[in-house]
Amino acid sequence: MQTRRLGKTGFMVHEIGLGTWQVGGVWGQPFDHNLAERILDEAIDRGVNFLDTADVYSDGESEKAVGRVIRKAQGKVLVATKCGRRIQPHVSAGYTPEVLEQYVDDSLRRLGVETIDLIQLHCPPTEVFYRPEIFDLFDRLKAKGKIRNLGVSVEKVEEAMKAVEYDNVTTVQIIFNMLRQRPSDRFFALAREKDVGILARVPLASGLLTGKFSTKSTFGADDHRNFNRQGAAFDKGETFAGVDYETGLRVVEKLKAVFPAQPSLAAWALRWILRHPEVSLVIPGASRPEQVVSNLAASELRPLTDAEMVAVREIYNSDVRPLVHQLW
Repeated sequence: MQTRRLGKTGFMVHEIGLGTWQVGGVWGQPFDHNLAERILDEAIDRGVNFLDTADVYSDGESEKAVGRVIRKAQGKVLVATKCGRRIQPHVSAGYTPEVLEQYVDDSLRRLGVETIDLIQLHCPPTEVFYRPEIFDLFDRLKAKGKIRNLGVSVEKVEEAMKAVEYDNVTTVQIIFNMLRQRPSDRFFALAREKDVGILARVPLASGLLTGKFSTKSTFGADDHRNFNRQGAAFDKGETFAGVDYETGLRVVEKLKAVFPAQPSLAAWALRWILRHPEVSLVIPGASRPEQVVSNLAASELRPLTDAEMVAVREIYNSDVRPLVHQLW
């Protein structure tokens, strides 16, 4: 697998990592630690050296699972986690240095490590990006040896652009996929200028870009793809990249016509992201070990042709851009 530099962290990371939102099984189901360990071991055995988790994933169970495997890996795997989403209500006033440091301490305990390679603010309210005291905290945590680097996970391009004004922000995690292309229009050039690493999250638009869903597909009651399509629980853009489900299905059929039938559309969708050199790595999730294998296969695909890139952009411009482009 190819490696890329993760911005000014200096870390060399395999271009496809693993996001662990659903690593313990299907969204909404009880966390299965045995399954999580099999998925994580599969990823590491196949060369993945970057795992992304968060303190709110399965109420901390994801961090515990990640902690066990990275200790077995003996320093060969980088771990990134996130903090801030435990604040309820999730408003700027709840973000204080004291609260955030306690969350970092809690993550250190669950991960079982002395230092977190990359701590990320987890999609905080926009107002937080205008509070220097919050970002100053992480310099103190670095001096204490609790973290090595600070990053942010964002919902909006404007938040990303504000975040990189802080010199200690080394990475930005942002939704970027065939159905969410605005970051490449506005943010990527700035990230390159600032030497900020980009983590492309939700790369398959909650599974929509696997090409396996239809109008007859169903999702569990506790699956965000069922209950959050209109943003009832959290930002709408997290679910199917904010695209209306039926619209997304129609777009997917157009995208399928652009690429060979084999491998899957999912592989081409990941390869499309990797065609952008500003992206440091893609972090698809997996709820089964075989999904890890299929995701990693995208790294071995031929690059997309210029014609394919143009076709994807034209489909986006005609069918998706009017609906989502200015929202995030």
